[in-house]
Amino acid sequence: MPETVLENVFFDRDLSWLSFNERVLQEANRENVPLLERIKFLSIYSSNLDEFYRVRMPVLLALAKLSKKEKNNIQLEDGLLERANAAIQNQQQEYGQILKSTIIPQLRENKINFVYGNDTPEVLNPILNRYFLSQVLAFLQPVNLAEAKSSFFPNNNELYFLINLIHNGKEETVILNIPSNNLPRFYKTTIGEETFIVFLDDIIRNNLAILFKEAEITGCFSFKITRNAEIDLKDEYAGNLADQIEKQLQKRDFGLATRFLHQPGVPETTMQLLAKKLNLQNANVVEGGRYHNLKDFFSFPVSNPKLSNAEWPKINYPEIIKGKSLYEQILKKDMLINPPYQSYDSVLRFFNEAATDPQVEEIYVTLYRVANDSKIVNALISAAKNGKKVFVLVELKARFDEANNIKWAKKMKEAGVDISYSVTALKVHAKIALVKRKVGLRHIYSGLFATGNFNETTANFYTDHILMTAHQGMLREMELLFIFLAKRVKPTNPDLIKFKYLLVAQFNLQQGFVSLIQREILQVQKGEKASITIKLNNLEEKVLIAKLYEASQAGVKIDLIIRGICRLIPGVKGLSENIRVIRIVDRYLEHGRVFVFHNQGDEEIYLGSADWMNRNIYRRIEVCFPIFDDAIKKEIKSMIKLQLEDNVQAVLLNDKMINIPIVTKQEPKQSQYRIYQLLKQ
Repeated sequence: MPETVLENVFFDRDLSWLSFNERVLQEANRENVPLLERIKFLSIYSSNLDEFYRVRMPVLLALAKLSKKEKNNIQLEDGLLERANAAIQNQQQEYGQILKSTIIPQLRENKINFVYGNDTPEVLNPILNRYFLSQVLAFLQPVNLAEAKSSFFPNNNELYFLINLIHNGKEETVILNIPSNNLPRFYKTTIGEETFIVFLDDIIRNNLAILFKEAEITGCFSFKITRNAEIDLKDEYAGNLADQIEKQLQKRDFGLATRFLHQPGVPETTMQLLAKKLNLQNANVVEGGRYHNLKDFFSFPVSNPKLSNAEWPKINYPEIIKGKSLYEQILKKDMLINPPYQSYDSVLRFFNEAATDPQVEEIYVTLYRVANDSKIVNALISAAKNGKKVFVLVELKARFDEANNIKWAKKMKEAGVDISYSVTALKVHAKIALVKRKVGLRHIYSGLFATGNFNETTANFYTDHILMTAHQGMLREMELLFIFLAKRVKPTNPDLIKFKYLLVAQFNLQQGFVSLIQREILQVQKGEKASITIKLNNLEEKVLIAKLYEASQAGVKIDLIIRGICRLIPGVKGLSENIRVIRIVDRYLEHGRVFVFHNQGDEEIYLGSADWMNRNIYRRIEVCFPIFDDAIKKEIKSMIKLQLEDNVQAVLLNDKMINIPIVTKQEPKQSQYRIYQLLKQ
């Protein structure tokens, strides 16, 4: 397709992301979702929006500024910033409507009184006053803006009150912290059969007279400031990367303000004072509601099985065979672990056995986001202390997990683990592990290829796939990749390492997928059946999207399951009419990446760590891996088929970027529940 045609056939990246967050918000408004789960979706929506303002809004603001300069070629799509702000504003209004008109009344029906605003029942006041005086007051730190010796600096995404008052006949402006990092955001008490839940914010509001005894309070407005989260590192590797990142982490929460979110009604003179005192000149000023940081709904203090999802006990797979190690089972047959449906214990067992097996000589692993209390890292530490060579590549640039990764890297290094970090301009996002055993005179390899991080915490709510294999060809290619990664250089000549089985970003991943799509195009041109099914978190990269468009134009049937960003426009006549895009949002976060190519009926299936985004294709090391075992192929195809049939939690994405519910008279088909039942068998 000519480049000129391609320029106008992509959804905007950021508007598409906001469209996904709207899909999350829809779950909070669905009657068939249990009430407490709907509150969690409100939390997830708020957390996502905070990240958007920390990560993407700085980019939009910078592009808007640069696009106004005549001497550069940077262009921002007309009205993009305004459209993004309008989308957020509409979603925020919907959020408030869902909370006030649906969630709170239904809580009340269940004798849970969520108290907010100025409607605190009189019976609660003595209880709340006592709590304020005994627990809250110690954490309050008012700052008079006029008297502050230096500019007051509100912490990133923390909550504050802006208080206008008259003291000794003089108008003053005070900023008061809301200590939700020190105390629970919600206070719960029970009177008789009724439960009452009150915002910490309102407990403070209702007791301000105690704090400002000799002043008249003329206004009290909540606000928070969101700051740029990017870490500024040089492209070339220089010095200790861990030290560099630790220094930058200390600066992160002091980044430029990208959003000033405030309660309505702040006087204009006060806004001008704040802009000057808090350096908000370049921030996006957003009028919100009375309460912010509603991601705190995740810790809403109510537990009721009747108002929550039914339990799905973890499936134990593979079975434990007495006297046989997991390694012996893997030697005979590849195994696929599918958390969170299946227990993560077998993955922990893989590392634990390797750490203590006397035949194991070497262990290699990449770690991207490490669990706070990582059993995997503890196994690697034990392996090193047991005399094994352990090489771990820790990705220190995993956004928002840098500090935790540094902590574990230091502990492993102290235990004798050989720690390596990727270069500053290249992230290692691959999820791979290799174990080398000396059996007689030979080395036998076993290993893990995964679509998600080696993290037992996120394995409880991210759907992923982990292949346990002893395929020596794939594992020798993994070893070559580890040898390359240990050199800590960016690939400059990808032809130095030839991969027959694996698709590796920076080497052959993009070209490999283009070839696989092209093969389907050639088949349909011969009059043969051709189809492609791809499941991703995000689809952004233009070369691969263009190839999918080309396949659609040729007549290849394409199904895409895209959770988040999707820049491909489906259903456009003459361009993408053979492409269908669905989104699935359910109790678990869809995270696995799956690629299925018809290949004349002998399906070729890949799983992997790589989304089709610019960063994954051009700036990261990613690994996608083939599936050879027929039983595993059948299992993957069955799971994908169930997702494509979903008419409960799936929506269709149309050519206007709208999430369209699937309306059908067929029986309800909820894919995550059906996958759980499938795997139980």
